[in-house]
Parts: sequence; C-alpha cells; structure tokens
Amino acid sequence: MSDFTIGESDFLLDGEPFRILSGALHYFRVHPQSWADRIEKARLMGLNTIETYVPWNAHSPVRGTFGTEGMLDLAAFLRQVDEAGMYAIVRPGPYICAEWDNGGLPAWLFAEPGVGVRRYEKQFLAAVEEYLEQVLRIVRPLQVDQGGPVLLVQVENEYGAFGDDPAYLKFLVDVTRQAGITVPLVTVDQPEDAMLAAGGVDGVLRTASFGSRSAERLRTLRAHQPTGPLMCMEFWDGWFDHWGGPHHTTSVADAAAELDALLAAGASVNVYMFHGGTNFGLTSGANDKGVYRPTITSYDYDAPLDEAGHPTAKYEAFRDVISRYAEVPAATPRPAVPAPAFRVTLGEPVRLLANPGLWGSWSDHREAPSLDELDARLALFRTEIDVDGATMLSVGEVRDRAQVFLNSDPVGILDREQHDQAIMLPRGRGRLEIVVEDQGRVNYGPRIGEPKGLVGPIRLGSEPLSDWSVCAIDLDAVPGLWDSAGVREAGVGEAGVGEAGVGPTAWRTTFLAEDSVDHFLQTDAWGKGFAWVNGFCLGRYWRRGPQRTLFVPGPVIRAGSNELVVLELNALSEPTAQFVPGPSLGPLEL
Repeated sequence: MSDFTIGESDFLLDGEPFRILSGALHYFRVHPQSWADRIEKARLMGLNTIETYVPWNAHSPVRGTFGTEGMLDLAAFLRQVDEAGMYAIVRPGPYICAEWDNGGLPAWLFAEPGVGVRRYEKQFLAAVEEYLEQVLRIVRPLQVDQGGPVLLVQVENEYGAFGDDPAYLKFLVDVTRQAGITVPLVTVDQPEDAMLAAGGVDGVLRTASFGSRSAERLRTLRAHQPTGPLMCMEFWDGWFDHWGGPHHTTSVADAAAELDALLAAGASVNVYMFHGGTNFGLTSGANDKGVYRPTITSYDYDAPLDEAGHPTAKYEAFRDVISRYAEVPAATPRPAVPAPAFRVTLGEPVRLLANPGLWGSWSDHREAPSLDELDARLALFRTEIDVDGATMLSVGEVRDRAQVFLNSDPVGILDREQHDQAIMLPRGRGRLEIVVEDQGRVNYGPRIGEPKGLVGPIRLGSEPLSDWSVCAIDLDAVPGLWDSAGVREAGVGEAGVGEAGVGPTAWRTTFLAEDSVDHFLQTDAWGKGFAWVNGFCLGRYWRRGPQRTLFVPGPVIRAGSNELVVLELNALSEPTAQFVPGPSLGPLEL
C-alpha cells in the first residue's frame, strides 16, 4: 500500500515528489486480449500511469444493469495495469465526451419527461448516484492506498464548457467520497478563465486540457490553482475524424516540442490519446454545432500507438522527450508485421425489404415512434398511401438518415447533415417504406440526450401520415440471419436469399486464417453499412471516407474457417471482400 497526496507543488507518493506520466488507453475501445500488449508499450515509452474513461451507457444499456463482461471488465483492466507495475487514473464522468455515443450517457436516462442533463435535477441525480456506486465499487479496492494502482479519480468532465452548477459538482464529489474513494479527486477544463471557474470545485484539484501553447495554458491554470501540482489531464496529440471530412494528423515535431515544454515546466501529463483504438459496434458519437457530423469507426487519433497498437513516429519522438525527464526502459516494442492480404467473394445475400420479419419484431403505431421508443438503432417504417399524382413527403426533423422507398423502388435519402426535411414521391399510391438509421448520438454540447429517428410531424402534402407498422431491426441478430427458420424454410423468392435487390441487404461469406492475427478489411468498394467477423461487430463503414478500412482484432480471428457478414444499406459495387496489409484512414489533411 502507498500514500498518494497533493503537496504544495507536487503530487506526493509515500511523501516523495511524483510526476504523473500518463497515457490515455480506453479499455472499452481495445479487445481485452490486447490490453496487456498496449499497457506494456506504454511502459516502454516511459509512461508510469494509464488513464481511462468509464462509459456509463456501455456498462448500463438498461437501467438497473451494470455489465462487466469482456471489453467492459474494468477491474481486470486495472489489475493488468497494476501487474505491469504502473498506476491508473479513472474518469467515470458520468459524462465523458470522448467522441463516444451520447458522451457516455445512456439513452434510457432521457425517457422520463423533465430529466436534467448534467445539472442538479433529482431524476438525473438519482440515476447518476446509482451509476457511480456501481463503478466506484469496482475502483474502491483498487486504489493505491488499498494496494491497487488507482492514483486519481476525476469528477465530471470539462464541465465548464457546458454549465455552471456548483451544487451538481458538489453532489458528485459527495457521492464519490461516500462510495469510499479516498485518493485525490480532480476536475479538468479547457484553460480559459470562465471554464476553469465554472468547472472547478473547492477542495478538488483543477487540471487542464490542451495540445499547444503549453507554457501559456499552464499559467492560466496556475491562476485558478494557486497551489498544488500542475497537470495537463488531456495533452491532445492528435484529433478524431468525421465521416466526409479530412483525416486529421498533427506534426510529430510540434507535438514533441509541446510535450517537452510541458515537462520542462514541471507539470504532470496525460497524453490523450496514447492509444485510441476503435469505436467497435455502434459506439461512435457525433458533433452538431449547426451541422451534424458523425464520428468514424476508427479512433486512431494519430496517437503514439496506431489503431492496431503499433508504434508510430510520434511514439519514438515522445519516448525521446520523456527520457530527458525520467528513466525510460531500454527495451523497445517489436516492429509491426503486415496483416494477411486476400480477397473472397460475398455470397448468400438476404434483402431486408423482401422479408423484414426475419430481421426484427413488428409493432403498430398511430404516430411514428422514435428510435428510442423502439430501442433500436435501425428500423423500417411502413404505411400505405393513397392520393392522386406526385406528392411531397415531409418530416419535422430526421435524425439521422432516412432511405425512402415506394413499392420497393428507391425514391431518395433524407439526410440530417444536409438538413433535409422533404422529398418528392413520384406517385401517391402504394406502400411507403422508410429505413431510418441512427448514425451516432451527439456527444458534446446542448444536443446531448435528444431523441433519435423521425421527429415531429410526418406529412404527405399537407396531411399528417399515420397508421405505421414498424420493424425494429435487431442488428446483433444480423449474423444469424442465415440460421433462422424463416430463411431455411421460406425459399429463395420469399426470404430474399440469393437476390441482391434494392434496399438494405446482408451478405455472408467465409475465409480461412492460419492464426489469430490482426486483419484489415477494405471497404471503399462498398457503400454504407456495418460488418461483423465471427459475430463481432467491427463498426460502421461509409464510402465517403476518410476511413477506408475496418480493423479486425487478432483475438476475433480463429485459426481455420471464419465468417464475415456485411449489412449494406445502399449497394455494393462488387460483391467481394478484400483484406489488405494495413490501415487506410484517408489522405493527410493539408
């Protein structure tokens, strides 16, 4: 057991000055069988601490549950950090941002009318208290004064950029302490006077987040933190990408120089990110500052370790900087080995519109429900229309993408990013079908917690449209479509097997692997959709880029036969899957 405290100018570990040299590594973005590798590479770069957020919505997709299986086993992750001889920082939020769906806040939280968002409101506080008690029950025995690795626990996250509610922040501090957390608590805010003032709590150490002008930012922080250690809790060494935008990179030399300036000033640091990993499944968030921008699947972040966990030029540069201020191990990581490259043909397509009942469950509604009410991320809305001639279909707001079909013929797309609200139907009679996709919940700003799907009135001309049948698509069940009784018994025509027609279509194939090694799946010949390997959802792909590959973690691959399933929402230019030697995340930003 050790004693970790805050001194007049330094962190103190057993009474001796201790500089935190930390790197951000989110356990929920890395396959658990790869945790030890990434942690060891952090140690070899010269870091002594690993920092992680905790995503409330991933652990608690349903209220009253708190899952800790597989990629969500926080205790196992922290024990691996400890076994590597390193320390840990835990940042449980409840809001984490992190370019993560809804900033980590669960969608069910906002089902009750009037619930608060990151403020002192009784419904919100009750749910937050339940969550913090669950996650801090895990952290409590793993604190450094209990013989574990945890040095610091963070309260909220960049709160000064969102609100100014000292009662809410004090509530979080009280709940955290009542849960048995005895190590020092910290807040983090961008180094602006208003944000540091609104986001801070008396008696809790303030830290800052920035990636440039280190000396200036530390002076601002010191003005709000007269005593105690200075720390950059998020030293931004890269950035994230949005679909349709550029691939962001930062100068290796500039990032290393800023890190050098930070350490020369005597500050502690948490490199954000040390290793970004991947937004597997449907976990990536979005920004909306007037225009909706969904985040890509890769969270490579131009970090010292790339998406597959291989050292980059930034790793070597940071290691060199750290060696000027601390002892760095002599050993270095092994060089990367290219992934296998091959091509396989996709076969056995199953069309959604041919037999939607195979894909999920139907329900009837007078008014079109939100995706939240359906507990779905993808859904098919169906109704019959009967008016003369061509007519206008309009929706109050589309969140986020709606594909419109009339008698199974594609009409067009309503796209939130383009602020689309209306589309002309070529005729007014027939079966109207709308496939609605949630592309990721906003993770930053005032639109956190908003409902998803078709919002507001849906009209045909000037008349409201009602009497909807809705199929909530179970994306987790897509890899099992071919094993369902409906596909086996219905035959080719009825089930849509073997027909690559219009509308969302799932494809399946198999491929052979000699060993459980990392793979990269190239996606630029496809349109838009999702992919699974052996039932593990790799995430979203989209031809608009910048990302053109999906990372397939080695532990997901089996020696021998493996299954690939692709759900294409638009159309494939060719029904093949190509595996390539390495990642392709887009051209460099100029």
